[in-house]
Amino acid sequence: MKVRIGVGTGTLPAAGLGPLVASLERLEVDSLWLSEQLSAPSVEPMSGMAFALARTSRLKVGTGVVVLPGRNPVLFAKELASLALLAPRRVLPAVGLGPARKSERSAFPVPPGRRGAVFDEALAVVRRLLAEETVTFRGEFFAFENIGLGERPARPPDLWLGGAVPAALERVGRYGDGWLASRLTAAETRAGIAAINRAAANAGREIEQDHFGLSLPVAFGALPDATAAALKARRPDVDPAELVPVGWPAIRAAVERYVLAGVTKFVLYPVIGPDGWDAFLDEFVQHARPLETPASQ
Repeated sequence: MKVRIGVGTGTLPAAGLGPLVASLERLEVDSLWLSEQLSAPSVEPMSGMAFALARTSRLKVGTGVVVLPGRNPVLFAKELASLALLAPRRVLPAVGLGPARKSERSAFPVPPGRRGAVFDEALAVVRRLLAEETVTFRGEFFAFENIGLGERPARPPDLWLGGAVPAALERVGRYGDGWLASRLTAAETRAGIAAINRAAANAGREIEQDHFGLSLPVAFGALPDATAAALKARRPDVDPAELVPVGWPAIRAAVERYVLAGVTKFVLYPVIGPDGWDAFLDEFVQHARPLETPASQ
């Protein structure tokens, strides 16, 4: 399996994105991932993707994850098609059900209790528009006639899905091209991959086995109080050390555990300040790159 390790920006301010992109390209890091965090001092992920792709020639850029319900799926499909045409095989969209912060859900309005249903229908719209010259669609939430995207990429970008509850895993198996998990132990991730493979088989589909990924926060000292509190709120049943390895020996051990569980794509989100990126990237090349498989694989 082809193991690759990328870097997530987290809440990096806009002024830091240009230097980071330049460093990732120079160091030949596999990929950059941008999060959907409206209230954080970070760039909007679709804008950030366009910025990063325009400044590089080999760096892959993904969203980890962008919220689909509440977005116009036709416009989102056009954005993906445009990016994939401008930067072939370097666009890595991962979409999710809702923002991590509950306070931001009102910015992605959907009918009460129907977020999952809107997600499924929006995903169907995006897939058809990326695959067909013109589309007529009449669903519960979206309806349009004879809309096309104009020029489309010869190979549409794979659509990875987030989420970990049973319904989300079922959705990945039925509709997704890959899975980007987060805040799961290695054992939970292994079980999630098995559930996705079962759902895909039941739907007559197959998920490529190197299309299972993980967003992994990593730290290099005591966790900030806000990070620890967020972890405790989201996963009070799990030792934080299982979800956020501290120091490179622990990070290496965690990556190896997840690889054994079936994960092949990693996004490391360093818990560092804005001045810590140069040191992190130097250490990333030294400690994380050896965990990747050779380029020929």
